[in-house]
Amino acid sequence: MNDLVRQHTALGESDLEWLHLLVSEWQLLSDLSFADLVLWVPTRDGTRYVSVAQMRPNTGPTSYQDDMVGHLIPRGRRPLLDAALDEGRIVREGDPEWREEVPVRVESIPVRREGRVLGVIARNTNLLTVRTPSRLELTYLQSASDLAQMIAAGSFPFPGQQVDMDASPRVGDGLIRLDADGVVQYASPNALSAYHRLGLASDLVGHHLGQVTADLAPSRGPVDEALVKLASGYAPRETEVEGNGGVIQLRAIPLKPKGTRIGSLVLLRDVTELRRRERELITKDATIREIHHRVKNNLQTVAALLRLQARRMDSASGREALNEAVRRVGSIAIVHETLSQNLDERVQFDEIADRVIAMVAEISPGTVECRRTGRFGILDAEVATPLAMVLTEVLQNALEHAFAAGELGSVEVSAVRGDHRTDSRLLITVQDDGRGLPEGFDAQRAGNLGLQIVRTLVEGELGGTFDMLRVPAPGRGTRVVLDIPVLAQK
Repeated sequence: MNDLVRQHTALGESDLEWLHLLVSEWQLLSDLSFADLVLWVPTRDGTRYVSVAQMRPNTGPTSYQDDMVGHLIPRGRRPLLDAALDEGRIVREGDPEWREEVPVRVESIPVRREGRVLGVIARNTNLLTVRTPSRLELTYLQSASDLAQMIAAGSFPFPGQQVDMDASPRVGDGLIRLDADGVVQYASPNALSAYHRLGLASDLVGHHLGQVTADLAPSRGPVDEALVKLASGYAPRETEVEGNGGVIQLRAIPLKPKGTRIGSLVLLRDVTELRRRERELITKDATIREIHHRVKNNLQTVAALLRLQARRMDSASGREALNEAVRRVGSIAIVHETLSQNLDERVQFDEIADRVIAMVAEISPGTVECRRTGRFGILDAEVATPLAMVLTEVLQNALEHAFAAGELGSVEVSAVRGDHRTDSRLLITVQDDGRGLPEGFDAQRAGNLGLQIVRTLVEGELGGTFDMLRVPAPGRGTRVVLDIPVLAQK
């Protein structure tokens, strides 16, 4: 809609925002009218109309099989559009149109904002299935007529009350029509069922909805007065009411077709099962986070015990082996700590990589600078945990073997999410400027425990590849290359 309005019309950004607000609400008008809606806006030169939005009803058959958005028609071809635009009134004159042997009643509703008519809504009703209307259908149509008059007067939609139509109740979920005093004139079967879920044992018609709702909800002191007013439809508001084990979502819409409130529409939906599932998910998420938190604490306890044992070791090699184990356990603990703070089993690995780099850098025998470039991105837990260990081992190997005591140097960790269309691979390079690999060194056969761990995790668990290369002249040092498949994250 933005592109069509800016390309073809003279409307400003505030006018466009009003149209967006209207379109976010007009499913309600379409369903109450049993009709298709098409929003036509005059072009910049005033000689044509452009259709910028379209809505089909959920409550009846459509009048348009094709998409109308983007169509241009000359002024004069649709006299009802011209009359509504020029005269600023709802136009219903004329006989039904026939489209593919289907009779369609066409009406035009001007869209007014601050005294100016921005465009016209063409309301098209398929008359092929018209029958004697029921009480429900009559209530729908009367409510649609009231809303149409409010649109034509510029009092609907309500400024600052943009609604998420995916989350808000719809007409078919349940509808109650109130008079000006908040007394129920009509309640649809779904609406009545929702109130029965809250514990209502009688009918709703003839009762004050606000008072009935407050009586069914648990007593909450001063809040009850606000609930009474909201359920009475005095202002456009949304809320949820819980009672008797049930939860219903309410949305009040004041009806002011001639400027004065004549009543209200209350849309409602039974969301009991939805809220129950949400609470179960919240409980599950909290449990998972607590598990990760406890695993992290246990790993930190293990690392502390290993560190204590290392201090009591007389053998330098034994002490170093225990310190390596401490760092391995620490890298896994970092992942679980990050997972304990998330709502899902995915982590931003850049933060983990930075912490691993800082942890391993503490063992540097010289003044070695460690830095990260590029991005790892978001990774699943089953990738993040082994990758943290791999990164720990590679960095530890570089800092232990590439530099002599007191020697200056640097280690760079570079990460690139490969295949920029899908982010489906992760290429990691760890390069130092140290003494380099000894002659005849084969990374695939080296017996070092750290390299065995790296090979096992990268090739076996992560399904990637691992290699160590001498940096070509004139440079010096060693380059470790890891190529790992990862799931694309949106």
